[in-house]
Amino acid sequence: MKKIFIITGFFLLILSCNQEGIINPALDNNPELPLFIPPGFPAVNHSVQNNKPTQYGVELGKKLFNEKRLSGNNTISCASCHQPSHAFADNNLQAIGVNGRIGLRNTPPLQNLAFMKFYNWDGKILELEKQPLVPIITHEEMNSSILEVIHKIENDVEYKSLFLKAFGDEKIKADGIYKSIAQYLYTLVSANSKYDRVKRNDGILFTEEEAKGYQVFQQKCASCHSTELFTDQSFRNIGFPINSNSNEAGRARVTGIAEDYMRFRVPSLRNVAYTAPYGSFGQFSTLKEVLDYLDQGVQDAPNLDPILKDNGGRITLTEEEKTNLIFFMKTLSDSSFTGQATKNSSTLYQN
Repeated sequence: MKKIFIITGFFLLILSCNQEGIINPALDNNPELPLFIPPGFPAVNHSVQNNKPTQYGVELGKKLFNEKRLSGNNTISCASCHQPSHAFADNNLQAIGVNGRIGLRNTPPLQNLAFMKFYNWDGKILELEKQPLVPIITHEEMNSSILEVIHKIENDVEYKSLFLKAFGDEKIKADGIYKSIAQYLYTLVSANSKYDRVKRNDGILFTEEEAKGYQVFQQKCASCHSTELFTDQSFRNIGFPINSNSNEAGRARVTGIAEDYMRFRVPSLRNVAYTAPYGSFGQFSTLKEVLDYLDQGVQDAPNLDPILKDNGGRITLTEEEKTNLIFFMKTLSDSSFTGQATKNSSTLYQN
């Protein structure tokens, strides 16, 4: 009799521990994946510490990222707009959602997100786990709801298995969807471009044009496109042509402050050769067009960035400087990240 009580008590203890989340064999078999932090990169976003990538969390997140059932009519996934070959952006002026609906803004690339303080053009999202719901419920994007998504996949055997492995419970939950997608996105680190290999002294050097372009970049671009992320993560109005859509106000949509009108987050220049067109709604087809516009003079505004305001609304560049700058920016292309060869210079000059 005493032996029966001991065995019964042991199983009750195990069940109790599982319920309280103290012991969970499924989670024990879901190892944390080491996050690659390249030399010189800033500290990771605080939310990463509470949602560290794991083997099955990342696997689940990648599957969800490519899942078309996240959209209302099952036609598009996150990957439909965020394509690996374009540094997880696309080549459309503005994002295209279900039924061909046109979004407000250009699709931003997804790279080095673990190190970002803000997400989206206006910085509305501070924690990546809060981002996946936005495209799901947006009319111009997936036009669905999280409840509808859960209903579509809740009986899917593969998803139930992955949720069990990732979170210790096969029930499909919204929190698990958000966390796993974020875990996958945290692993998208790009830091193996020619620029990185030169900096690492990997036995490779800049060409003469690239070296000259790097000098021009440090003199005329690095104020905004600073750090190893090639963005200072600030919000600036640099006088680009304005989107006439009445819903657009840039950073002011988030803050409600007039001074933030048409300020946008400074984009990273990593993999910039893959992410045309450029600007918050695809105002420029090529890098050459961007540089020509900055050189010829931008649109004035009360809150135009001081770097431009104090220089007559221009960043003066000679044709040789523009050419060399483009050569340098091409060295930021990480073909191991995008899975494609670096675009040649003629593509960058096309109209």
